[in-house]
Amino acid sequence: MPRIELQNPQNTTGEKKEILDQIHSAFGTTPNMFKTIANSTSALKMMWSAFGALGGGKLGAKLGEQIAVAVADINRCEYCLAAHTALGKGAGLSNEVMSQAQVGKSNDPKTQAALTFAVKLVKERANVAPDDIAALKKAGYSDEDIAEILAHVALNIFTNYTNVAFDVPVDFPKVALS
Repeated sequence: MPRIELQNPQNTTGEKKEILDQIHSAFGTTPNMFKTIANSTSALKMMWSAFGALGGGKLGAKLGEQIAVAVADINRCEYCLAAHTALGKGAGLSNEVMSQAQVGKSNDPKTQAALTFAVKLVKERANVAPDDIAALKKAGYSDEDIAEILAHVALNIFTNYTNVAFDVPVDFPKVALS
């Protein structure tokens, strides 16, 4: 049972309605997470614009979804784990790749470097060392890429906390936490 009201998109107006309509158009439905955060137009605008900005980033959807499932699993967010597993599969990633990413693993060395960094950011609350940045650069990531990895982690922490704190009902095929 959600802890705050899920907004009915049909009952909204103004900027909130415009954003919820964009979300509905993008997903073919309005996911419960957005209905929940829509209690605040500012929070909804922030979340949706962050998804849009990162969706147009350099890292691409596949790595973004792999980071998302790793972060979701650490934060015990069943909603994001389910949503991003579905989105990762939609981006062309296999069940095996998504399962590996959920526990911060990849067979691809460059992806592994990004996941290792993302996991450390979450578990160590951003207390990373110069060697962590050097490992990313050695794997082929630029400073721009590294900043974008951090942005993916930050957005996913926001969405994880939204879903866990407000007990948002999962409306994607469920995936078991590790």
